[in-house]
Amino acid sequence: MKNKKPKLAVFKLSSCDGCQLSLLDAEDELLDVLGKIEIAYFPEASRRMMPGPYDIGLVEGSITNPDNVEMIREIRKQCKFLITIGACATSGGIQALKNWKDVKEFTKIVYANPQFISTLDRSLPVGSFIHVDYELRGCPINKYQLIEVINALLNNRKPNIPTNSVCSECKLRGNNCVMVSRGIACIGPVTQAGCNALCPSYNRGCFGCYGPMDSTNTSALAKQLKVLGESNFEIMSIFRSFNAYAEQFRKESEVYEK
Repeated sequence: MKNKKPKLAVFKLSSCDGCQLSLLDAEDELLDVLGKIEIAYFPEASRRMMPGPYDIGLVEGSITNPDNVEMIREIRKQCKFLITIGACATSGGIQALKNWKDVKEFTKIVYANPQFISTLDRSLPVGSFIHVDYELRGCPINKYQLIEVINALLNNRKPNIPTNSVCSECKLRGNNCVMVSRGIACIGPVTQAGCNALCPSYNRGCFGCYGPMDSTNTSALAKQLKVLGESNFEIMSIFRSFNAYAEQFRKESEVYEK
């Protein structure tokens, strides 16, 4: 029994499956991981569903309906370590845009029989309902960061995941700042690193896929966006994207909603 591999389970709530696919996209790295763990439950990748309990649980998706609430509480009971993966699970995701609107009004417009739609008024991160052991950001997550987190758990150490801004990644790539050189709106200065400065490398502003970095100053950036000519509505919209309901982005967007 001492040589028994830890059991890994992957769960999906309200999401697009992109973060789960990042695990499968790890390819060669995944083969190394499979030598250390047993994928016991992963509907996206296998028909074999082993019952819990599980040593490690990965959860993608936000809490948007009553079924999600029941499911995540049961998942927590079944998993020794629970890791939320992606913007939906860590901050409510793009679907959290409904949090500022009347959901009942939406259902009346979209569905012929809205009385059959069961949904919560808000889309919330998993951590709003249960204890989470670790949050991995991104939309989608960085597959190498996911492998690093799993490796860290297997070796009883802290994951080595950067908490600095996307700006540091731009510097490492030798990019010219798109805000300074081209006057393009960018929230890279307040967004956690992880994407290798993908969008700024193609002369586009950062969209905040990895959510707010530690000790971020969104108000200072918003003032600079104003200097660049962005309207209050545009600044509000910039902060309301993949991580709209992350606390720092949410509060700053509400300042410019007035």
